[in-house]
Amino acid sequence: MENVLAILLAGGAGERLYPLTKDVAKPGVPFGGAYRIIDFTLSNCINSDVRRILILTQYKSLELVRHIRDGWNILSAEVGEYIEVLPPMQRVHHDWYQGTADAVFQNFQSIEAEAPDHTLILAADHIYKMNYHEMLDWHRERNADITIATIQVPPWESGRYGVAEIDNDYRVVGFVEKPQANPKPSRFDNSMVSASMGIYVFDTPVLLAALHEDAQDPDSSHDFGRDVLPGLLGRHRVVAYDFRDINAKQVRYWRDVGTLDAYYEANMDLVDVVPEFNLYDQRWAIRTKVTQQPPAKFVFAQEGRRMGVAVDSIVSAGVIVSGGRVLHSVLSPGVRVNSYCEVEYSILMPGVEIGRYSRIRRAILNTGVKIPDSSVIGFDPAADRAKGYHVTECGIVVVA
Repeated sequence: MENVLAILLAGGAGERLYPLTKDVAKPGVPFGGAYRIIDFTLSNCINSDVRRILILTQYKSLELVRHIRDGWNILSAEVGEYIEVLPPMQRVHHDWYQGTADAVFQNFQSIEAEAPDHTLILAADHIYKMNYHEMLDWHRERNADITIATIQVPPWESGRYGVAEIDNDYRVVGFVEKPQANPKPSRFDNSMVSASMGIYVFDTPVLLAALHEDAQDPDSSHDFGRDVLPGLLGRHRVVAYDFRDINAKQVRYWRDVGTLDAYYEANMDLVDVVPEFNLYDQRWAIRTKVTQQPPAKFVFAQEGRRMGVAVDSIVSAGVIVSGGRVLHSVLSPGVRVNSYCEVEYSILMPGVEIGRYSRIRRAILNTGVKIPDSSVIGFDPAADRAKGYHVTECGIVVVA
């Protein structure tokens, strides 16, 4: 892809994912066993032939930066390709990033130095597959100044998104952040509404002018969806692009894993017999840092309870299931499940160890957690809360 710069917004605190984000930025949270959340957006970039990428970090970014350094050093600077992490540098003012638009504005000098024809703005914390090249073609074919990627959602879900009003020429003529009533029907399907995915293509001069203008507005929250885009609708040609899912399933897959329950459900999507999100399609590979671990191992095949087995589950490298039973769960690298354990519908992050005779159900165990022998988690919410565990609205127990 010629003269396109991608900017990944990876600086959010991820407060709704706490305690998983206690020590790591939201895009750096493990996902799906072997991956980090940011890997999905980065894989979309590489598969779309977008090879100049800036990642804007802020909160608790050390682990995320190391993941990028060790796992994504795959491009060649000799031919102008790179993935570069930009921490807040206070080159423009002395505040941390005040919003998504301010994060990009504070790095406008880096954009000017690259002089791209088009700038692609991406969130680094969503799970989906998308060919950005197709979106850019749509942008050029319609002589757009700005293109907003949208996905069709039912009207009753519109209160969770920014919703675009689109005319017959695909031009965006209205944009409402989280409408509570009467959202405009989608141009692409009038039984649905077109929700913004937080993915934008800008002609770079338009982007830079808009960012400087927004920075001078004392009443702005400096957010693309809330402030910048609505202010540009009447002055620039803003068009909508309807999301085409490379995942190639019956239902288009795009997940904002911004809450613990959404994060849990997205992981559970992966362990279905026919998963909603396909990790195994090598035509659109999902890349990550390769963990140096031995192969997974299952030990004890005795009759009765002591049998090492995992069914309908993702099992990563370095996992040992030693005489325990695992059902419909995600086991990350280095997990150990000891004898006579039962683990069901759970997410075990890297380095978790489950002590003997323990029973775990509908739980998320954070990185490095060691569960004592004979523990019971996920069967009694009151008892789990009394132990200091976090229990979500949907009853998922999070052990930090």
